[in-house]
Amino acid sequence: MSTPLPSTDRLGTLSETSDGWQLRFVRHLDRPPSVVWRAFTDPELRSKWFPDTMVGDLVVGNSLEFRHEGMDIQPFRGEVLEVVEPNRLVFTWGDDLLRFEFAESGSGTELTMTVGFTEQGKAARDGAGWHECLDNLVKLLASDPERVEADTWATIHPAYVERFGPAASTIGPPQEYLDAQQG
Repeated sequence: MSTPLPSTDRLGTLSETSDGWQLRFVRHLDRPPSVVWRAFTDPELRSKWFPDTMVGDLVVGNSLEFRHEGMDIQPFRGEVLEVVEPNRLVFTWGDDLLRFEFAESGSGTELTMTVGFTEQGKAARDGAGWHECLDNLVKLLASDPERVEADTWATIHPAYVERFGPAASTIGPPQEYLDAQQG
């Protein structure tokens, strides 16, 4: 059985900000904000869609550590900046600023994710990565036991390269990722 291809109809957008660049994604989830919130705050659920293992409590001011299991990538730090249950979660992820907003929308939730960063060249790479993560989140909340396979990044990445252009596509995946994909 083949793995379904990731959706290209919900590509993120890229915009320049006063202090760098911002990716923005919007997804409609057929679950109320409290259920979506749990997918972010419950470590077991989060592990099914978030790219790293997050160590630390989601309390404002707390330090976080992110570990990329299964690859020889050094852990990196973050900090919890804002927690407004079940509406908003903001933290740093290395040098990036991740902001998740959960708005009630009909019988579900409109999730808006923004990623702030300074290096334009990684926009297509990270856009494809977060797109894949959000596809995994959608599947998780739809009670679909199958995760989108990790290699869907390679399938969706060209759409981000085309959408964002060459200046936003100069940085590819870490060598450790490529090594892990080759087995």
